Amino acid sequence: MNYSVTYTTRSERNRLVRILLSPWTMCLVGAMFYTYEYFLRIAPSVMTSGLTHSFAIDATQLGNLAAFYYYAYSPMQIPVGVLLDRYGPRRLLTLACLACVLGTFLFASSNYLGFAQLGRFLMGFGSAFAYVGVLKLATLWLPPERFAMISGLTAALGTVGAMVGDMTMTALVDRLGWRNTLFISVVLGVILTIVLWRVIRDKPSGKVKPAAGQAVDTEDGEPAVDCEHRISFNYVLSGLWNIIKKPQMWVIGFIGCLLYLPSSAFAELWGIPYLESAHGYGTVAASIAVSMLFFGFTLGGPLMGYLSDKFSSRRLPMTFGAIFAAVFVSIIVYMPHLSHLSINILLFLFGVSYGAQVIVFAVGRESSPERLSGTAIALTNMFVMLGGMLFQPMIGYLLDFHWQGHLVHGLRVYSVADYQFALASLPISLLVAAVLTFFIRETGCKVKLV
Repeated sequence: MNYSVTYTTRSERNRLVRILLSPWTMCLVGAMFYTYEYFLRIAPSVMTSGLTHSFAIDATQLGNLAAFYYYAYSPMQIPVGVLLDRYGPRRLLTLACLACVLGTFLFASSNYLGFAQLGRFLMGFGSAFAYVGVLKLATLWLPPERFAMISGLTAALGTVGAMVGDMTMTALVDRLGWRNTLFISVVLGVILTIVLWRVIRDKPSGKVKPAAGQAVDTEDGEPAVDCEHRISFNYVLSGLWNIIKKPQMWVIGFIGCLLYLPSSAFAELWGIPYLESAHGYGTVAASIAVSMLFFGFTLGGPLMGYLSDKFSSRRLPMTFGAIFAAVFVSIIVYMPHLSHLSINILLFLFGVSYGAQVIVFAVGRESSPERLSGTAIALTNMFVMLGGMLFQPMIGYLLDFHWQGHLVHGLRVYSVADYQFALASLPISLLVAAVLTFFIRETGCKVKLV
């Protein structure tokens, strides 16, 4: 009798451990993919010289090459959300990681600009599933009342990849060259693809109300969860149209786009060459300085999400985050004689401030039906990523437009004034984002059930 009680207690304890650990493990593995794709996303920022020499391109062409990632990433967000709601994250995240691997291999092995652009496009195509996929896992497996903080933590893990990427890739590029550095990334991606398939599962232990004709669990009479048949395409597509028609979604999308520019336009491409030109940084020191921006976001994203959840306010953290971010980037761009320590501190504060960007995903989710969470998050993410697609090449174009004709070894060299002219778009955009926050409705941190 005692043996039976001990066995039952032990089984229940093991079952409890699995219940507690499994959701977080799956979300963590999903976040590892987001970290990996972020690593790939920011790669051109530490390879600008190598890419410019290898493909004989100017700033506009370099910005366009980097933006090919976003040419796939941004428009893919809507189909990504629909597919995740329809099929679940396991197969999609695995195949998406494999697409990143193939794109990275093509980019690294190409001697022709067109093939490099195709490789960058494939990276963006696969990466389009990463962040939305993690948040979809969170909606399936984790408590809904802390979604903003979870969004911030996930974004923070991505910026860990960016920090490691900036510093590690800079050292590797100096030692091995940009091509061999990316080949190492290919190997890491293959390993991650296998881990994603082995760990992630689509079905939470809870039950959902079945759609018409859905199977019912014969053991307890409850509807069984089946991610492949949980909701129909017609339901998802009609829900997508209803979401798109909401002005709230458009406003919050543009706020997210503008708040993300410190990362998509500055940190991911133009920050390192700007610091080298305007503040006299070496390449390694500049990569460490930009990592401070990512470090600030790593702390600021969860902090802003936590404060938003705690005080049940979505608008205020975004408003003040946008204003302070505009102030900090203005000081960095228009005061070129600051010490490196001061600049690094300002970059850190800049990162903390724009961490408020993660809140837009909570607003997007709370403004849409719960069962369409993947679609709503993906639509929001599409708007957010438009910044990289538009501003990376635009800043390159503005640099070429203001360029004074200075050449070194046949390549264009841009002055401090050139960068100040091109980067003026950042504080202006952030202030516009602050104004737009007054046009969104507070959701009260409550999710719509239908």
